Amino acid sequence: MQSAAPKTKTRIEDIRRIELIEAAHRVFLTDGLNGLTTTRICREAGMSQGILTYYFKNKEEVLFEMVRYANRLLMDDVVTRLRRANSNWERLKAIFEGNFPEEHYVANTANAWSSFYAAAASNERYAMLQQLFYRRLRSNLASALANILSAAQLDHFTNGVAALIDGLWLRRGRSDDLTASEAIRLLVEYAEKMLGPEVVEKLQRPGPTGP
Repeated sequence: MQSAAPKTKTRIEDIRRIELIEAAHRVFLTDGLNGLTTTRICREAGMSQGILTYYFKNKEEVLFEMVRYANRLLMDDVVTRLRRANSNWERLKAIFEGNFPEEHYVANTANAWSSFYAAAASNERYAMLQQLFYRRLRSNLASALANILSAAQLDHFTNGVAALIDGLWLRRGRSDDLTASEAIRLLVEYAEKMLGPEVVEKLQRPGPTGP
C-alpha cells in the first residue's frame, strides 16, 4: 500500500503566514499600527496585493498575530538571559535588560508600541495581549522573588516595574536623551530602593536561582 503524500500545501501555508506576520512586524516597528495597511504588509513580504486575505481572515487577525509574535520574541530573549543568571539578583537584571534591548530601544519602535497601547484601550484582543505581557512579567519576577516577597508584595513590586517599563518606552518615543542602559539603571535603582539592602544582599548571593 502506498504511503500518503506529504501535506506540502499546509507547510507552504504555514511558511507564508509566518512571512506575512514577520513583514507586518517590520512595518509596525517603523510606522506603528497606523502604517499597517494590507498593501504595506504585502509589499514588505514581497507578495502580491490581496494575498493576505487568502492566509488570514482579515487584517485584524494579522495584527493580533503580529503582536503575539513580537511579545514572543521579547519573552524568548528574557528567558535566554535568565538561563545565564548565577544569582536571583542577576535574574532581576536579566528581566530588566530583556525589556530594553539596545538595538530596538529607538524612537520609532517606542512610538509603535505606544500606538498599540493606545489601541488596547478600545480593542479587547489587544488588551488581552497586554495583560498576558504583565502576567509573564510577574511570573519572571516571581522566579527571583517568590521566596522573599509575599504575593501582595510581589504584586506591588510588579506593578511598579510594569509602570516604569511602560513609562520609559513612552519617554523614548518623545526624547533622545534616554538610552537603554540608563533605562535599565533606573529599574535597578527602583528595585534597590523598593527591596532594601538586606533583600538585595540575599538576592546577590550566588547559587541556585528561581523559587
